[in-house]
Amino acid sequence: MNSTQLNSAFTLFLSLLVEAVPFLLLGVLFSGLLLFFVDERKLVRWMPKNPFLGALAGSCVGFLFPVCECGNVPVARRLLMQGAPSPVAIGFLLAAPTINPIVFWATWTAFRDQPEIVFMRVGFSLAIATIIGWVFSAQADLRPLLQPAVARAIPAKAEGRRQKAEGEGGRRKASASPLLESGTYFLGQSAKPLQIDAAELQARMMGANTADKPMSHKLLLLLDNTVQELRELGGVLVLGSAIAAIVQVFVPRDVILNLGQSPVTSILAMMLLAAIVSICSTVDSFFALSFASTFTSGSLLAFLVFGPMIDLKGIGLMLSIFKARAVFYLFALAALLTFLFTLIVNLYVS
Repeated sequence: MNSTQLNSAFTLFLSLLVEAVPFLLLGVLFSGLLLFFVDERKLVRWMPKNPFLGALAGSCVGFLFPVCECGNVPVARRLLMQGAPSPVAIGFLLAAPTINPIVFWATWTAFRDQPEIVFMRVGFSLAIATIIGWVFSAQADLRPLLQPAVARAIPAKAEGRRQKAEGEGGRRKASASPLLESGTYFLGQSAKPLQIDAAELQARMMGANTADKPMSHKLLLLLDNTVQELRELGGVLVLGSAIAAIVQVFVPRDVILNLGQSPVTSILAMMLLAAIVSICSTVDSFFALSFASTFTSGSLLAFLVFGPMIDLKGIGLMLSIFKARAVFYLFALAALLTFLFTLIVNLYVS
């Protein structure tokens, strides 16, 4: 390690941050605005009942709720608790971090010289999320795959129970001003995940909708949410950019070339990197761009498709909704489908 390498790594690190930060700011602000001003209860009533169409519709809802992989889990949890069919919620859970206008714009900015990467990313993400949501529709009752607190909080068919939960949620919201969980997990804690019982979980989720709240209340929650998301996602962005700079500068070029040019190992390496780095989907395209000269197109797509669906941060969030075996099914299906789709790109398209 010498001063030249350090200077190069620092320059690359800063360039990644400068390119990515505007999209992170825009993504956080836009997702907060829509989550606070759109009533997802009405959205649930419009969703198709057919499992395949429901999974497809849920996968496309990201255009209305442009959240990254930090925000999709709380929103998917709220959709389940509002009575959304499981294909809709799972389709949204997997597709929303990619199928949204902010990510599309960011990916286009990063890969404007390779537009096929942009459109294949959107197409593969939509196809994989829809297929997995459709597969999960075979489980008629999703409750056995959910965490007990979440399963108990899902509203029954009787409308009275939901109205009662909404009333309790409204009273709790009136008595306190907790941060709306649109994209946060740690909620101000340094290292502890959210721990709440079934009643509190139901009250928070049912009372999370703010469409009928006063404007001052919405703006206060929006400000709190934006600060919290920037604090959490900004830290992840800095870490991811640092890892990208270190890999590019300090790992021998021959090693990267040998790994990156193989149609199989390049995909596996980038999927593993995506899972470990856990970088926000609004800026991961700039991270992937730093590998564009040494890795195959299929492996870049694997990073861009698999990372927003399944990464270490996302797995921890998903465990707040699903039991471990359900998360394993999601992980395995997403990994297998991503590998197959991107391998076809490496073998027949690139």
